[in-house]
Amino acid sequence: MEREDISSNYFEKLWKFFTSVRLTVVLLLSLAATSVIGTVIPQNESNSAYFQEYGEVLYRIFYGFGFFDMYHSWWFQAMLIILTVNIVVCSLDRLSATWKIIFSNPPKFNVSRFRKLSNKEEFTADYSPEQLKDSYKPVISKAFGYSRVEETDEGVCIFAEKGRWTRLGVYIVHISVILLLVGGLFGSIFGFEGFVNIPEGSATDHIRLRKTSQIKALDFTIQCDKFNVSFYDSGAPREYRSGLTILEGDKPVLTRDIIVNDPLRYKGINIFQSSYGTMPENADSMKGRAITLSFTSNATGMVYIKKAVFGKKTDLPENMGKFIIKDFDNDYNFRGHKIGKVFIGTVLPTEGEPLDIVIPPFSNFDRMRGGDFAVSVTAYEQHYYTGLQITKDPGVLIVYSGFIMMIIGFLITFFMSHRRVCVEMTAAGEKTTVMVAGMATKNKMGMEIRTKKLSQRLAGIHPSPY
Repeated sequence: MEREDISSNYFEKLWKFFTSVRLTVVLLLSLAATSVIGTVIPQNESNSAYFQEYGEVLYRIFYGFGFFDMYHSWWFQAMLIILTVNIVVCSLDRLSATWKIIFSNPPKFNVSRFRKLSNKEEFTADYSPEQLKDSYKPVISKAFGYSRVEETDEGVCIFAEKGRWTRLGVYIVHISVILLLVGGLFGSIFGFEGFVNIPEGSATDHIRLRKTSQIKALDFTIQCDKFNVSFYDSGAPREYRSGLTILEGDKPVLTRDIIVNDPLRYKGINIFQSSYGTMPENADSMKGRAITLSFTSNATGMVYIKKAVFGKKTDLPENMGKFIIKDFDNDYNFRGHKIGKVFIGTVLPTEGEPLDIVIPPFSNFDRMRGGDFAVSVTAYEQHYYTGLQITKDPGVLIVYSGFIMMIIGFLITFFMSHRRVCVEMTAAGEKTTVMVAGMATKNKMGMEIRTKKLSQRLAGIHPSPY
């Protein structure tokens, strides 16, 4: 017996703790305060960046509290779980009384409560209560839906009501908040966010997770068929687009282009266009690529634009022979100085020995050589990779359901109400005194207007004599 009493007291204290409004306020304030911290401190950056920004002491403190990935930290998730339990327990604690009101059959009415209302309407009719009852009931039933007639200590009364179910509006809002919290937790625990760079024409079936930098295998393969980028005149990128194919066991199942803010979705995984870059080049990767060359005649000043293919001969202007680009170096050393990327070409004149020249792209470097003409590379076909952000949030449907339910709950809570009306008819000699009183859970002023209109309508009814 003592153990049962101890267990019972413990359960009561626990129930009282979770039904406390103070707990709700503390949790909401704590979540708001920590969310500010999560906004001020950038999330999911590299450890070296945090160490450099905050120093060793603050870095260790912040890392211990999980401030660098706060929304996935155990204590933030624990607060969300406690808040969810708090809302559930509070709702259950207050639901029993509401449940009895909504599902009592027949609904309970207390005529004395209506008599005490200050906004009731009264008028006198030249008919008996029985005559008025038979004439009033169809009108009241049509306006409210449910109605019934009862005998009272002073006469006869018609009770009616409408919107009893709207008392559940606040609980629908509670459920929506719970769905939002559960959806957020579900996505935080079971979802992931990662990234991958895929060279044009290549494929991969794994990504690197953003939080831990661990490699995660996917259930399918992502192939980058093509990548295109366009630029403004200033050189800034206008749009970059990746043509992707999803492969299942080397079999294509989905193909489409993606751009920024227009992701591809497959099996609950979102694939976003995030970044791009150029791949490291070498002579082998350059073979067969198109190159635009500019030849400037030193004698006439004429400029000739020629399209060439890496590794293939092209005609020099003014019948000066042939030219071929045969090599490429990412970090060329010219007379002891690193000058970066260069193309190495060979001039094959109609007369004389072949001549090797060095051509850095997008520069007039070859002008220093002298000779009959200067060569420069004005454009060449570059090999890009696409940078993709890969995310999965299994709680997103739960969150969307919560938002929809919250909107419905707010509409019910703020714009609908449980309305009840009482029309009491009391004999007063050869006449009848009629009292019309109404009450509502919300918008009491609106209910006063409806009560007055109903009273005016009933006062204008003239029952047929027996």
